[in-house]
Amino acid sequence: MANRLQLYMAKIQIIWSSTTRRLKSLPSAAVRVGEDHVLPSVTVRDLGNFIDHDVALRPHASCTVFGCFAVLRHLRSIRRSASYSVFQTLVVSLIKLRLNYGNAKLAKLPLSQLRRLQSVLNAAARLIHRSSQNTITPLLRNLHWLRMPERIDLKLAMLVYRCVNDLSPWYLPD
Repeated sequence: MANRLQLYMAKIQIIWSSTTRRLKSLPSAAVRVGEDHVLPSVTVRDLGNFIDHDVALRPHASCTVFGCFAVLRHLRSIRRSASYSVFQTLVVSLIKLRLNYGNAKLAKLPLSQLRRLQSVLNAAARLIHRSSQNTITPLLRNLHWLRMPERIDLKLAMLVYRCVNDLSPWYLPD
């Protein structure tokens, strides 16, 4: 209040985190924040990441897949109007960057969720190549794209390399 800052109550979310077994024992009553009361949510959004009660990031994967397929549908309508290189740049900037955003946190994501994210990558590669072939490996190789598990491993390896060689922020190596 001394700095004239106020809470924006429409954006405040509260989540109780626990295992699935103990979820029923968590309080469901509203929590008082300042002058208002906020009900606990099942899923919250923080810095573009959707988090659920067990921090498994299933909602994050679902929202990412849904958003990427919506963008792919829009891109399909302009595919004939753009050159190959321009269209590839559009797909990379609108789809691949969404999939890569903070993907190190997806290291322990269940295989079923990784497959859903991989399906977005496969659809993007097929859209760029204007192909409907069943085998995706040659398309991904032609674009020099890694599969989702390999992308996650690469991100984690880069993070560890930066920590070991003092190239990361001070709080990460600890």
